[in-house]
Amino acid sequence: MSDIDQAGTFILGDRAVKRLGYGAMQLAGAGVFGPPKDRDAALAVLREAVAHGVNHIDTSDFYGPHITNQLIREALAPYRDDLVIVTKIGARRGEDGSWLPAFSAEALTQAVHDNLNNLGLDTLEVVNLRIMFDTHGPAEGSIEAPLAALAELQRQGLLRHIGLSNVTATQIAEGRRIAKIICVQNQYNLAHRADDDLIDELASAGIAYVPFFPLGGFNPLQSATLSEAAARLGATPMQVALAWLLRRAPNILLIPGTSSLVHLQENLAAAAVALPEDAVEALNTIASIASA
Repeated sequence: MSDIDQAGTFILGDRAVKRLGYGAMQLAGAGVFGPPKDRDAALAVLREAVAHGVNHIDTSDFYGPHITNQLIREALAPYRDDLVIVTKIGARRGEDGSWLPAFSAEALTQAVHDNLNNLGLDTLEVVNLRIMFDTHGPAEGSIEAPLAALAELQRQGLLRHIGLSNVTATQIAEGRRIAKIICVQNQYNLAHRADDDLIDELASAGIAYVPFFPLGGFNPLQSATLSEAAARLGATPMQVALAWLLRRAPNILLIPGTSSLVHLQENLAAAAVALPEDAVEALNTIASIASA
């Protein structure tokens, strides 16, 4: 059994995926814009992830833009039968690298076709609709129009399953009345726990929760409590942060990203980190300290 097998699996749509996957965002250039500094290294990371048993890769054609999907195709096509590639639409990149809303029916249709072309697929397994009412976090507003447009693309056979990203609980409820939602992708980690109740509700419904920025994203997690727990367990702080997420709820699927082979191996080894109860209790206090 490899390290990541110890984290178990969860059903995403109708596919069993390992709970520790890989996020491709960091394979693009600085600011998730432009090509990577070292293309060969980016390809090597993708191949190493799959060689270690990863069968859930998260990406988007607006990473780069187009860069990460092209790298995935070059590194991994023809794809293994058990590999589930999840992509995301609803945004586009400005010429200056800015993140802009793009969820008209026309923009979503173009995005689906761009993802298909750059990944070299006939059908996308899972497409997350990224809601961009506010680029900094979830903001209320009806998602009926863009989700109905995405559901129509699903009926056309261009994608199999639908997820939501950067959404509120109200939007998820609205979305579930329009289409079958199989996953939700929001920001969540040891220090950012606004979705605690939502995660438990989704677990009861059999819906996957995929936290983005599980290690803090552009502002990596820093905590004396986290560092102390890591030192005690003989692990890195980031491994402990990932292990806490795996323990938090059975429907959590992790997609930590990196462009480094060393960090990839460290992240995947997090599945083997066992957290004693007192360590969990200490780690649970980090969010309250961060919000104080």
